Amino acid sequence: MNMNQIINMFTRLVMRRAMNWGINKGMDQLSRRGQTGGQPDDGQPRPRQDKQTRDMARKMRTLGRMTRR
Repeated sequence: MNMNQIINMFTRLVMRRAMNWGINKGMDQLSRRGQTGGQPDDGQPRPRQDKQTRDMARKMRTLGRMTRR
C-alpha cells in the first residue's frame, strides 16, 4: 500500500464522519425548528408531534445514509 492510498483512505474516513455529523446536526435543527421553548397555545405539551418530528428526522438520516452508499 503506497502513501497515496493511505492518504486517500484517511481523507475519505474523515470526510464521511464530517458529512454524517453535519447531516445529523442539520436534521436535529430541522426537527427543533417548530419548537419555541414554551408551551403551545392551549398550555398542553404536544408529545405526539415531537415524536413524529423525531421519527421523520431518523428516517431522513437513514435515507441519507442509504443514498450515499
